[in-house]
Amino acid sequence: MSKQQARFEPYDFNGGTCVAIAGADYCVVAADTRMSTGYNILTRDYSKIYKLADKCLMASSGFQADVRALQKVLGAKHLIYQHQHNKQMSCPAMARLLSNTLYYKRFFPYYTFNVLVGFDEEGKGCVYTYDAVGSYEKVGYSAQGSGAKLIMPVLDNQLKSPSPLLLPALDAVTPLTEAEAIDVVKDVFASATERDIYTGDKLEIVIVNADGIRREYAELRKD
Repeated sequence: MSKQQARFEPYDFNGGTCVAIAGADYCVVAADTRMSTGYNILTRDYSKIYKLADKCLMASSGFQADVRALQKVLGAKHLIYQHQHNKQMSCPAMARLLSNTLYYKRFFPYYTFNVLVGFDEEGKGCVYTYDAVGSYEKVGYSAQGSGAKLIMPVLDNQLKSPSPLLLPALDAVTPLTEAEAIDVVKDVFASATERDIYTGDKLEIVIVNADGIRREYAELRKD
């Protein structure tokens, strides 16, 4: 008779894809609204985009229980910062806070893959992309999640970000207008949903610019 053994599985992968593009005076972040586990769809209307400050947003894929825990920790730390400094945290400061928070949990990591968008010290759009243990980079565009391997080659081909090894360092923001960036996001998600079963249902697009935050929605494949 075989011996039964209980195994502790702390993680799940709930799929989903996030994309962010930064421009000279705007940034666009988008994510699908499907949340899955295995071959089951848990919900078709789940937002993966979280507002950290007035003009700083985070989109996350991975294990959504860890995403929620991370959002609560960042929200609490930002609230303490506001009480101590009487102002909101800047996007570069929030990027460092997110990196430190992820790295602090590196031995039992938050199973989350994040992109952070906002404006830098010069007022230009910026995108920060992360791995699960806090290593991050400021880029002009990024994709995370189950469809990222399908989307990133298209973004690389269309946007051609300058190499970070070039000296002097070139600006990472993309040359696209806001409307062009939104069209690119819709196109890459429409393509990803054809091949990735964890991406689909609906696309949530959040645009951050001088006027504030605006949301748009588009339909994706539901099968």
